[in-house]
Amino acid sequence: MGSLYLSGLSEKQREELEQALWSAQHGVCFICEREIDLKLHANAIDIDHVEPIKTGGKDDPSNFALTHSSCNRSKQASDLRVARVLAHFERIREECSSQNRGPNLTDIFQRYGGAKHMLTVRIEDQWAEYSFPEIGDNNIYSSPIYVDELSGMTYFFAKLPIAYLWHDDRINPRAIGSNISGLIEEFFKKRPQLQVSLAWIEINELNNQSYVKIFDGQHKAAAQVMLGVKALPVRIFVNPDLDLLLTTNTNAGTILRQVAFDKSVQRHLGSALYIDRVEQYQKEHNLESNAVTFSERDLVKHFKGESREMKRYILDAVRDNITHHSDNRLKDFIDFGGRAKEKPLSYSTIDKTFYSFFIFQDLLDTPLDYGMEEGNNPRELEKKQILELMNIIADEIYVGKFDPDIGTYRIESKIQKGEKIPEDHLIAFRLSREEIIYNWLKYIQQIIKQHFIFSGKPINEDKLFQYKFPSPLWDQIRIFIRNLRTLPVWRNRDLSLSVFGGKQNYEYWQTIFETGKSPQNQQVLAAPLNLMEMIKE
Repeated sequence: MGSLYLSGLSEKQREELEQALWSAQHGVCFICEREIDLKLHANAIDIDHVEPIKTGGKDDPSNFALTHSSCNRSKQASDLRVARVLAHFERIREECSSQNRGPNLTDIFQRYGGAKHMLTVRIEDQWAEYSFPEIGDNNIYSSPIYVDELSGMTYFFAKLPIAYLWHDDRINPRAIGSNISGLIEEFFKKRPQLQVSLAWIEINELNNQSYVKIFDGQHKAAAQVMLGVKALPVRIFVNPDLDLLLTTNTNAGTILRQVAFDKSVQRHLGSALYIDRVEQYQKEHNLESNAVTFSERDLVKHFKGESREMKRYILDAVRDNITHHSDNRLKDFIDFGGRAKEKPLSYSTIDKTFYSFFIFQDLLDTPLDYGMEEGNNPRELEKKQILELMNIIADEIYVGKFDPDIGTYRIESKIQKGEKIPEDHLIAFRLSREEIIYNWLKYIQQIIKQHFIFSGKPINEDKLFQYKFPSPLWDQIRIFIRNLRTLPVWRNRDLSLSVFGGKQNYEYWQTIFETGKSPQNQQVLAAPLNLMEMIKE
């Protein structure tokens, strides 16, 4: 965002401001902290807001900083304080790159004063006692010892100065990736992460000094340290089985794939945040809790510092409301974790098809309560009709037909081995494959558009489900799904090795539906799909 203050300065006043900022910053760039020469860099210097105006920063000299133009244009965050931290990390990464490796927590600790001392620990009467004399803190601290009920390992919690923390590159050899930038921004915005780092010590009666080695949570630790945190909370295992920890950490990153929240959880959290923002908006505008006379766009404008997030929260609320509606019969056939083999549809598939095709992806300018009494509220109608479509699909394809006890695991392989798979189950399974459902839901979209065109009603195609569907249209949709389900291709077991033998892309099945043949010229359908014929009983 431009600066009214800067645009009002004369050339001389701007030069004076540059000189003042240069002196205050001791002659270095605010972002990269390398030298700025006011003469050599005269045409390559920027003055920018430290804290962006859109997040509450002031448009006056107290919030200005001097930067190299190249640093400012390539910065990785709009807030210059975060951009400076990320520039620090980039320098560390460049240094490590010269050694043909990526940075780890050791590199961060070495740069910020960590990993200097061993910790002396005394275990007595189920308490761990320790002190930090090497840094001038002679107080004696104590923490209770706990026993993990499943593994039998003992541990305690402590907040330790980073001078006493080290990185275990054996158990956790992974480098710190560029995704740390997101964590840095989250911590900077005062959003604490929920898990503490895990570490271990090894002590005995003869030697009660040990390195405190962090083996899990290095990204969170690194992000906090780079933001100036000098002490971190840690869960410390005492004399653990190190091979067991190594196996555990390896499995977490491979077999278990313990990564970010899956999509369904993200959508649910986004929905909760949307509700929170609505309540906050009402409070800040002195509105009653039932007063929703403002629009989605009004919300985004109000929370201008997080406009991108607000738009996501709004759409997440629509998705979440449909997904978890008590009347949603399709949800019983959706796997929300993404790895189960009992259900035919993954949430990811639902997100890429139903929600991507049928939810209007932009903001509405109409009040949230617009048309509510008449039953014509755009978002409510959209949610209601997507839910109705899901229920028709559930009734026609899945309910009483797909058997979760048989599930989806290696169905085509079982067919090739001659195993008996019930026909209804096989049809439901095949129609659920993402590359297939992607196409036939597109055809439902075309049928809906075609209906409105033939009726002469002008529509915005992006808002398709925000127009009320008449009963004849719902009948056409149901007939299409029934006719689609009865196509011989879905129960043809001879196609198991070829057409259904592996995962195909969307275009593969688009070709089949449009021509009747696969891209390899194999006859799959008796004839190309004719949508006009498919909506006839």
